[in-house]
Amino acid sequence: MSNQKIRYKARIAGQTYTIIGNEETSHMDMVSKIVNEQLKELKQQSPSMTTDDAAILLAINAVSDQLKKQEELLLLQKKTEELRRKAIKVTELENKLQRIEGIEAEAKQALERTGQKNTEIKS
Repeated sequence: MSNQKIRYKARIAGQTYTIIGNEETSHMDMVSKIVNEQLKELKQQSPSMTTDDAAILLAINAVSDQLKKQEELLLLQKKTEELRRKAIKVTELENKLQRIEGIEAEAKQALERTGQKNTEIKS
């Protein structure tokens, strides 16, 4: 997505609209196609529905879907942060374990030098 504004002519429900935005033409083609398909579906389900009413219902559905996606995103961000914190703790524990193992190895070497190699080291 670039910062340059793009003018796009969309044909929605038989009318042409000029949309100015940052999205690529291929993206806007897909948006127009989906909007037209959903409007057509709404009007097939309720033939007496006006195009304006179908457009309002479609907008309500779109905003509802957007809110659900935002909630899902927030939940995923929270889970990601929780996993990041857990990963940091695991790394810290692994580092502590390596230090303990190093200290144990040094203690064993010291015991061997002093002739006490059969002494058990308790963790």
